[in-house]
Amino acid sequence: MTDNAWTRWPSREALSREGVHTARRMLGRVTRAIAAGILIATTLTNSALNGWALAGGTVGIVVCGFLGWMFWRTTLEHRLWPSLGLLTALLAFAAVGHGVGFRIPAIVLLCGCAVIAIERLPLAYALPFTAVALAGFAAVNDDAWLTTAAVTGGLALAGYVLRLDAEARGSAQRLLAQERAARVAEAESAALAERARIAREIHDVLAHSLSAQLVHLEAARLLIERGADQKTVLERVVAARGMAREGLAETRQALSALRGEMSPVEDFLGELITTREGADVTVTGDRQPLSAEASQAVRRVAQEALTNVRKHAPGAKVHIRLDYGEHEVTLDVRDSGGGPGELSGSGAGYGLLGMRERAELLGGSLEAGPGEEGFVVTLKVPV
Repeated sequence: MTDNAWTRWPSREALSREGVHTARRMLGRVTRAIAAGILIATTLTNSALNGWALAGGTVGIVVCGFLGWMFWRTTLEHRLWPSLGLLTALLAFAAVGHGVGFRIPAIVLLCGCAVIAIERLPLAYALPFTAVALAGFAAVNDDAWLTTAAVTGGLALAGYVLRLDAEARGSAQRLLAQERAARVAEAESAALAERARIAREIHDVLAHSLSAQLVHLEAARLLIERGADQKTVLERVVAARGMAREGLAETRQALSALRGEMSPVEDFLGELITTREGADVTVTGDRQPLSAEASQAVRRVAQEALTNVRKHAPGAKVHIRLDYGEHEVTLDVRDSGGGPGELSGSGAGYGLLGMRERAELLGGSLEAGPGEEGFVVTLKVPV
């Protein structure tokens, strides 16, 4: 069946009571209660009927109420043929009721069938039933033909207006559900991004600290194997212990950074070179506040660059320049070069690769390669 305006069901959100305002829901209940009261009152006050007829009329009203409730359920589930069958049964009850003397209940039932058919069924199936119900109403109504025509048109219009209103409410409910799903997805994405950032911070701290310790411990092992004196080996072990302390301090600093408690980058770079001879820091440009991510990128690249100098050019002089530009901050780490260290071949080479990925995530870049004398690492990140 082609899905078009004539054969398409109203959405389940439109057919349900979800999203209906409390005041409107109460109004609907009051309307149904008034309709039921009219049916019962006109049945019980009909003096032309005897006791058995009145009892039968009361039972008929109860059965019609049950059929109406079943019609509401089957249309909510988009079950076409059961819905059409129930509506046919309601029209049949209206015809029988009028035939045995229940004129007012029959009129109310015909009007209700005309409205709910347009409101809850596909239009291609609703219009024939509405036409039959309104024709029945016109046939049994004793008012002038102009009044009957106005009421008939008003009932058809009322059903269509209720249908449009329900569709609008259903669309609003679907949009609300989509918005909630989008917010949940956005929250999950933000949580994943934050977890990835924390993972990067922990990885960078541990990688820097452990690789620095590995440099000294491996050197100590090589010195022991070569039979070096105890004092030289002890110096390496003490240096490794110092790296462990630095790693613990860096871990605490990373945790402070994750909490948003970070010292200025310039102070960090100054502390970074305090224990290293032949290293200096120059800051140029107008200092600007950096985001937590950009600040951490500068710190980690500086640490990684100094670790590489220790591994590949021990004893080389290092110059660090931090330049604040109008739209980006540049970190430049240069060493004077020198002979390869004892552990120049250690490590997997993933440190600068991780820094490059960090810079690219921020929309920046990282370049590393030989310079005029030694090795140059240049980081650029947006301010």
